[in-house]
Amino acid sequence: MSQAVFIRRLLLLGVFFISILYTNAQVTISGKVKDNKGKPVPGASVSLKDTYDGSIVDSSGNYKFTTTEKGEFLFVVSNVGYKPFEQKITIGTSPISLDVVVKEELSELKAVTVISGSFAAGDTKRAATVLTSLDVVTVGGGNADITSAVKTLPGAQQIGESEGLFVRGGAGYETKQFIDGTLVNNPYFTSIPDLATRGRFSPFLFKGTVFTTGGYSALYGQALSSALILESIDMPEQSQATLSLSPIILGGGFQQLAKDKKSSWGVNYSYVNLIGYFNLVKQTPDYFRMPSFHNADANFRIKTKNGIIKYYSTFARGRLGLRRPDIDSMDLKNAFGVNNLNWYNNISWRENLGKGWKMNIGAGYSTNTDDITQQLQNQNNQPQTFPDKPWLQAKNFVLNSRQDLSQVKAVMEKRLFGISTIRFGGEFMHFVNNTNFADSLNSHLIDNLAAAFAETDIYVTNDLAAKIGGRFEHSSVLGKANFAPRISLAYKVGIGAQVSAAYGIFYQKPENNQLIYSQNLGYTRATHYILTYQKSTNDRIFRTEVFYKKYADLIKTVPLDYFYFNYNNSGTGYAKGIEFFWRDKKTIKNFDYWISYSYLDTKRDYLNYPGELQPTFAANHTVSLVTKRFFMDIKTGFNFTYSYATGRPYYNFMYNGPGNKYSIADQGKTRDFHNVGFSMNYVPSIGRQNSKMFWVLVASVTNVLGNDQVFGYNYSYNGMNKQPITTAAKRFYFIGAFFSWGVDRTQDAINNNL
Repeated sequence: MSQAVFIRRLLLLGVFFISILYTNAQVTISGKVKDNKGKPVPGASVSLKDTYDGSIVDSSGNYKFTTTEKGEFLFVVSNVGYKPFEQKITIGTSPISLDVVVKEELSELKAVTVISGSFAAGDTKRAATVLTSLDVVTVGGGNADITSAVKTLPGAQQIGESEGLFVRGGAGYETKQFIDGTLVNNPYFTSIPDLATRGRFSPFLFKGTVFTTGGYSALYGQALSSALILESIDMPEQSQATLSLSPIILGGGFQQLAKDKKSSWGVNYSYVNLIGYFNLVKQTPDYFRMPSFHNADANFRIKTKNGIIKYYSTFARGRLGLRRPDIDSMDLKNAFGVNNLNWYNNISWRENLGKGWKMNIGAGYSTNTDDITQQLQNQNNQPQTFPDKPWLQAKNFVLNSRQDLSQVKAVMEKRLFGISTIRFGGEFMHFVNNTNFADSLNSHLIDNLAAAFAETDIYVTNDLAAKIGGRFEHSSVLGKANFAPRISLAYKVGIGAQVSAAYGIFYQKPENNQLIYSQNLGYTRATHYILTYQKSTNDRIFRTEVFYKKYADLIKTVPLDYFYFNYNNSGTGYAKGIEFFWRDKKTIKNFDYWISYSYLDTKRDYLNYPGELQPTFAANHTVSLVTKRFFMDIKTGFNFTYSYATGRPYYNFMYNGPGNKYSIADQGKTRDFHNVGFSMNYVPSIGRQNSKMFWVLVASVTNVLGNDQVFGYNYSYNGMNKQPITTAAKRFYFIGAFFSWGVDRTQDAINNNL
């Protein structure tokens, strides 16, 4: 054998023995990785710490790798969304089998959100977007009124004869509005008999909206049925100027953003006069003073080290006067006039203090003055008096009222563990209400309402969360206190799906027009029970909710004679029902629609009701269909809204003499409510590059089909005359152009189907 062959064979033999030794030195480590629900965790990384040995978990949860290491090592499992797992193991010569259970890490993005009883919108964290500011503007026939848009959501009633949100068997005054945490005392323009007025605030002022149909946070109070919680925008995108032109509105504004984008200020003004419109579109009332309004607002915003200070102020002055035929006579007119002055101010400071602490402080001041005249006139519009007919003479009066509200509120928040938090704080509200009625009643009503509250969000896992809180209040005018516990739970039952439940007690003071006559009253009370299922994925949302609400201590009127009453808290009632909501922005390109349905069973024994009755503001069935379609080729969006409600009950209560209850002299139900609203938005700036001016042409019509809408009936003193309560005109038309220099909202217009 040659020397070369011998050496080659010797090398091969050496390699063979080395490979045997190496193979014998390898140890196999294998097992499964699951979560705490027993489900595989594919993609998780398994390894020996400070080595290159490891593997990736497969789709079945299995892993397997080999190592030549010996001795004690840390076995590590890691994956996004799960807490890291470490365990000491000793590697010898035998295979190791190790099954691992990893715990899901709490994450704000993945965690379930407690949503029972509320619709959240805007950029609020983890909120299911329901209505944005552009949604409000583009609801067909809504005329950019926040309340009109919210009425298309389940739970809200289609009321056309009074302003306000009537929610789940609650009257309009049982829903309160809050801006940046503080109460808005007069969110609507002054009430006009049998006509609804719109809200005072533009939807573009707000970045977040929470409409609660019940079960709202302990941070808010004095709302028996519902709270509309609005959060104002922070900084504008950039400096801009705006101009609004229409036959009824002339307005403009300016917003200045500092170069460092850490501060801004702005002013806006608009003038509304309906004289031209009413000359073209005849109204049922005879307006002897055409509605006219001056509206102005101002704001500034300053970024702090870790937060922001925001101030907003709005001023409004309006006047109108109208005549209608008097229901108690054939030849008299009822003339109503109002002059209104409203000034609202709100300042807030939000700051991240570090180490898990956050602070939110708010203060507000508002004043509202109404000078109202009510007068009987003859056919020549001359004043008439009837000293021998008190039921007529009572219609001649002058009412001067002023409401002032000063308030301060502080909320502290502390991160506890994971993403769990606790919030606590207090607020103080100083109400002053002055009323002079017909020179016969002078009232100076002062109330100091103090409240303390605490609330915690507890996240057990990403799938299970609870919100537990309570609120304590004391009213000086009532001389009474209350405590309202509230609790909500949420459990994730699938991808984008959850079940939530809520329970809470809610209190509200009697209305000022009741406290004027009697301060020996207590709080009204409602107890809410709510169960919700919601699934939200891929621009689609489905939601259903069942609820039960029990009323107690409602205000009852005890008649002394036809004109005078005593008040007590003996009223009761209930409301129960089921609601559905479906929204789809994905199935059809550039087409967005939502459908809502509400079933309501409610009765009340309150005010002058002779027993438990379905209230006049409650319909058993309510449906809304909202559709929006944007056509890029013609740069135009078309929006239709159809709302339907079954007839509401009406009653004529007659007083039968001292010591007797009211009796029902007449009752029935109104015709079903139908309303088709339409709006069109032409956006010529779309497609233009570097456009410095953005403008939109808007046209809208309410009640396109001209349906006769009857909201109830008025009765004469003796019950012989009955008049329907209807709209001032069958349709309302609007056309206007809105210009903006400095901010191109083209992409917003496309994305939100303007």
